[in-house]
Amino acid sequence: MAVVIIDGSTVRDFVYNEEAFTKAIDKGFTDLDLNNDGVLSRSELRKAFESLRLIESHFGVDVAATPEELTNLYDSIFEKFDCDHNGTVDREEFGNEMRKIMLAIADGLGTSPIQMALDDSDQSLIKQAADLEASKLHAA
Repeated sequence: MAVVIIDGSTVRDFVYNEEAFTKAIDKGFTDLDLNNDGVLSRSELRKAFESLRLIESHFGVDVAATPEELTNLYDSIFEKFDCDHNGTVDREEFGNEMRKIMLAIADGLGTSPIQMALDDSDQSLIKQAADLEASKLHAA
């Protein structure tokens, strides 16, 4: 378990580090592309969001939602990612939307540092942002 302190600049610096961010997005995309066809289907993207349980819980407490409500929500998320409306999400669309999400997180954090406990094996984009910042501090 690692405890990190981050703020919006930690996340923003990671997103603007083209090499690190592209590498992370490429790995994330490849991990989600279960059938290796080079695009994400509606079900592949949904599985990713389901595994995060961001929608079904609120501060760790399960929230009751009907299957229809969840399907509608996941469909609306997919539509945001599928910018060209061709029914799949390619690597570029995925990267662009993840960039927007990460910059929104950075804006939400602002300049107020927060402390987060992250599993050492966690390879979330937030953890990678913290690791990039830590590597800069150790290099200095």
